[in-house]
Amino acid sequence: MTTHRRRLSRLLASVEMARAYTTCALLSVFGSFAIAAFTSETTMNTIIAVLCLVGVAILVARRDELSPLRVAPSTLIAFLAWTLASAFWATAMSPSLRAWSALAGYALIAVVVGHIRDTLQTVRALGDALRILLAASLIAEIMSGILLDMPFRFLRIQGLLAHGGPIQGLFGTRNMLGFIAVIAIITFVVEWRSQSLSAALAIPSIAVAGFLSLFSASPTVLVLAAAVGVASVALVMVRQAPVRRRAALQWSISAVVVAGLIAAYLLRHRIIAVLDAGSDFNNRVQLWSTVSQYTVQRPVQGWGWFGLWDADAYPFNSINYFTSDHHASALNAFYDTLLQVGAGGLLLFALLGGVALVRSWLVASVRRSVVYAWTPLVLVTLAVDSVFESFTLVDAGWFLVVLCALRAGQSRSWRENIDAAQTNATPTLPGR
Repeated sequence: MTTHRRRLSRLLASVEMARAYTTCALLSVFGSFAIAAFTSETTMNTIIAVLCLVGVAILVARRDELSPLRVAPSTLIAFLAWTLASAFWATAMSPSLRAWSALAGYALIAVVVGHIRDTLQTVRALGDALRILLAASLIAEIMSGILLDMPFRFLRIQGLLAHGGPIQGLFGTRNMLGFIAVIAIITFVVEWRSQSLSAALAIPSIAVAGFLSLFSASPTVLVLAAAVGVASVALVMVRQAPVRRRAALQWSISAVVVAGLIAAYLLRHRIIAVLDAGSDFNNRVQLWSTVSQYTVQRPVQGWGWFGLWDADAYPFNSINYFTSDHHASALNAFYDTLLQVGAGGLLLFALLGGVALVRSWLVASVRRSVVYAWTPLVLVTLAVDSVFESFTLVDAGWFLVVLCALRAGQSRSWRENIDAAQTNATPTLPGR
């Protein structure tokens, strides 16, 4: 029995297991909609449960490599605790607990991946997974829109590729396809620039992702692309600046960002007109206005965590009634968080993402390798997309939030100072 346990422990702690687990996890998380469509929600939930169990076994086998203080960010633990507590004052406890289980499950998988793979390995694995899913999406759209000329209703593919879109791929909606495509482009470029991917594979990968994002006809893609472009330029400027001038440059960039956000709010109507997203945005404004009427009723604790809305639970059924629609979310992660877990939950969610963004940005500013730029650029994408969608609260979006927060905390955290004090080492970040 002891021999078998040792063999199992060595297998779970092996590099091969880490690589296989990461690949399976990424394909499952980012392909969750397609898996559920081809099989069932029960199958998808079973896959997530198995990944959680195997992940825990891997962490136990690697326990000597882990520091208890650095297993997960404290903001993540606090947010999960708050959302779990919200189930006890939710309007429907059982659905709320099920939703929390999914939230915790995806977070656990992200924590496992973050500990068994370093940043470069994670980026390469994610790049491989997204190449497979985007290629499969393109094939499905070609078959539906050109070869067979018929919609694939179980995948929500409308077969409009020949008409210029919008297309959905294997991700359910055009906005989700556009979001995944932008994440893919960031990942492919970082792979290419870090010399992990040859130009012969990187250029076609970027082209496919760009093609799918264009034909998704998602109004949010242009906003995401612009935000990532501006963030990339700013990060390059900081990385190339002399060390003595970086602090001043960082503050200047922060001031420009704040001014830009204010200007974007003041000129929002013109921006909407340029993007030709008037009706789409107007629907969102109507929804947010209705949601606001319910957030004031429970401003601190919210109505309980549900993730994607339960159509039969209050207040979601009431919101859909008054908006004469069938929304599955508030189409804004911040409004959704405020509605479900109140100001307390929103503060913890903002801290989780905000602290991770600041930490990862500072790390990327001084680390030589371009791979460290992946985390802050993905977090910028998640933050901007959260204004228009609630993707960051469920499935792949939430997985990326947790993974990026863990990555940021591993390189720049108060826990690092505690670990250093215990080992008489000084934590440093190598400069240029």
